[in-house]
Amino acid sequence: MRSLFAASIAALTTEALAGAQLEEALSANVQNSLHRSVSDYPAPRLVFTTQAEGWAWLADMSSRLAPKMPDWPTRRDFLTSVQYEATRAGLDPQLVLGLIEYESNFRKYAVSSAGARGYMQVMPFWVRQIGNEDHDLFTLRTNLRYGCSILRYYLDVEKGDLFRALGRYNGSLGRAEYPTGVLATMQRRWSWKASPAMTEAAPEQLRATALR
Repeated sequence: MRSLFAASIAALTTEALAGAQLEEALSANVQNSLHRSVSDYPAPRLVFTTQAEGWAWLADMSSRLAPKMPDWPTRRDFLTSVQYEATRAGLDPQLVLGLIEYESNFRKYAVSSAGARGYMQVMPFWVRQIGNEDHDLFTLRTNLRYGCSILRYYLDVEKGDLFRALGRYNGSLGRAEYPTGVLATMQRRWSWKASPAMTEAAPEQLRATALR
């Protein structure tokens, strides 16, 4: 049974375009803070000023993501989790979507040549450093929680410099290819701004999306 499960995972796993986050010594305070961050699992929800704005975002992002994630319930849960986890970490959800596309192309079981796993390509050493041994980096919520917490940590280390924080996230600090690629993907594919017309049309658009 165990070998059958391993074979199933191998069949679903595809190598991802990613570098390798570098393992480094963390102070006790940082370790404890990150541990608390990845260990708390409230139910995800859309976090917007109004419900209508949340529906508009979900409808628009869902239509963009549909070619890569055709199943509506899976897509809805994924987008809700991304928006919640990014917002919780103080990150732009559009940035996180751009990073996920660039890192794994929205493949849940993607594995890089360096061993980074899942949507946000998290290196397994983070589980040892800040998590629990039962944390599975191929699980949606766990992967997003780790990825967003780690990127937030690097952003704080770099005092808000997103370009350098992205370089750290990829293990390529000092090189421009990765930060430039993530930011370009975000701008090209995932930039978003609410408009009154979009907000008004959101409930009907969501209903149509759910029926696809």
